Amino acid sequence: MSLFDWFANRQKTEAPIQPQQEREIADGLWTKCPVCDVLAYTKDLQANQLVCTECGHHNRVESDERIKQLLDPNTWSPLDEHIQPTDPLKFRDRKAYSDRLRETQEKTGLTDAVHTGTGLLDGLPVALGVMDFRFMGGSMGSVVGEKLCRLTEHATAESLPLVIVCASGGARMQEGMLSLMQMAKISGALHRHRLAKLLYIPILTHPTTGGVTASFAMLGDLIIAEPKATIGFAGRRVIEQTLREKLPDGFQTSEYLLKHGFVDAIVPRTGLKRTLANLISLHQPFSPLLSPINNGSHLQSELIQLNSFQGV
Repeated sequence: MSLFDWFANRQKTEAPIQPQQEREIADGLWTKCPVCDVLAYTKDLQANQLVCTECGHHNRVESDERIKQLLDPNTWSPLDEHIQPTDPLKFRDRKAYSDRLRETQEKTGLTDAVHTGTGLLDGLPVALGVMDFRFMGGSMGSVVGEKLCRLTEHATAESLPLVIVCASGGARMQEGMLSLMQMAKISGALHRHRLAKLLYIPILTHPTTGGVTASFAMLGDLIIAEPKATIGFAGRRVIEQTLREKLPDGFQTSEYLLKHGFVDAIVPRTGLKRTLANLISLHQPFSPLLSPINNGSHLQSELIQLNSFQGV
């Protein structure tokens, strides 16, 4: 018997090795970072406000979760939830706009692309608007414009600071000129808010583009952006084809805009609530109980904390 035959007979007589069964992992238990590919326990990722602990990538946040991150528990009071979008132009592309609205509402559970209301941010009363990119790319239609305009007017009437979290692809094409008119309407309300000497802070998240950037996203007294967010008006390819020039690397990112003076600060999401609380506190009416020396020391301390987020 040859050596090869001996090995062949031995393999036949031995019991076959049973393959090791793989453990099933429940859906949603782990989340893979789209940037560094690191697997993170979903609950740990949510506890870190959906910011990757390895590379710092800021995952997209739904509007309901964003409200929980910014406001104190059980203080959110929504405004104008009854306002519903319509189809005034009877617009149709691949499908009717009315059908697209209905399908998106059923899929997301949202009425439209923005939540508005009031609440307490670290004990400070604030008017808050939060856009949601899941609803037709966070596009700004008549409902978004009306709700943000009413929110701003409410903040002005109640002498509240205003914070709007922006996440949008721009104006909603299905509503044509009616969508573009929202830019002027919200801007007018913000102008009256400023005349009342009240604070407005927009938070620019990924992405903030189009008509939103061309209006209320860039009209803040202090403009804050999340790290590496895409911020701009037209798309990179459109600009390059129009100018026939190659744009620099990192163009239309938070870091590029900070360098060129278009935003005032880049604040990681995990420090956003504290930064907003500090800024709102600094812009409260002057209290005669605090001496100018103490006020100056407090201001310097808060500015040092804000600069620390930017690596200054």
